Amino acid sequence: MFFEKLLLEHSPDELFYLTEDKEYYAYWPKSYKGDRYTLQSRNAFIGDYTENFVQDLLSTYARSIGCYAVRKVRCKEIGLSKDSPADVALCVENNQEQKPENIKLIIEVKMSLVWNWQLVRSKSERIRYVGDYTTHIGNPGFLRSDTMLKAIGKSINIRISSKNASNIPIIIIGNTPITESYKSKVDNLREYGVVQGFWSINPSPLDNDGENIKMTDKKGFVRMDNYDELIANLNNLLNEDREYFSGMKSKRELGRLIEKANMEIDIERKAEKFLKLLRENNESL
Repeated sequence: MFFEKLLLEHSPDELFYLTEDKEYYAYWPKSYKGDRYTLQSRNAFIGDYTENFVQDLLSTYARSIGCYAVRKVRCKEIGLSKDSPADVALCVENNQEQKPENIKLIIEVKMSLVWNWQLVRSKSERIRYVGDYTTHIGNPGFLRSDTMLKAIGKSINIRISSKNASNIPIIIIGNTPITESYKSKVDNLREYGVVQGFWSINPSPLDNDGENIKMTDKKGFVRMDNYDELIANLNNLLNEDREYFSGMKSKRELGRLIEKANMEIDIERKAEKFLKLLRENNESL
């Protein structure tokens, strides 16, 4: 659908690699031995298409919880600028300019062309499937280190921009598995509260039900195999109050804050008091 839509307005050279035999491919096949080059022109198209896809995917769910799925959300207070907006966010108001308290979920979209495709030029041009990502040269989606690092960096920037971002969950939506080297990293990011999950919404990225990871040990990465599973995970994420905090303090200082917080009556008040004291302590430094 991506190629069919874009080919109505753009030339094949903007969307496909052209081999020495004058054949168009989405990726260089591993069997291809000729000269290669890097195609950058379609990146903006892919970003626009996949962000729209995720917005459409979540629009019904957003309405069910009294929100809107909004693209390119800006909120300078939490580091979402015109140059670096949230790809998609669930918001109380249907505007790109938002206040922190009206943003219920931030979603970064890191989806790619996963499979390889060939443009077969004939009287009626058509797109032919070639193979999964193991058959071509190129790492799509979460399999790219630069993609993962960009997602992590943006999430950290949001977290440290303002305390008003501390209770807004952030998820990264993609359409591939992750590499072995990122399994512990994504679990740590979830445990530390920087990101609430790297979620793939592609249940079958490999041909013939090829083996690929379902989830990591601590659910830093989860593959959603159907729409109901996606909604269940969203509900679990949004129905529980969370608070992000970070810092490095001496054990004596931490003990003093915990001792003060422990004077509160119940568990939640103890937590609220501890976070309040931690922030006040940070601000006084």
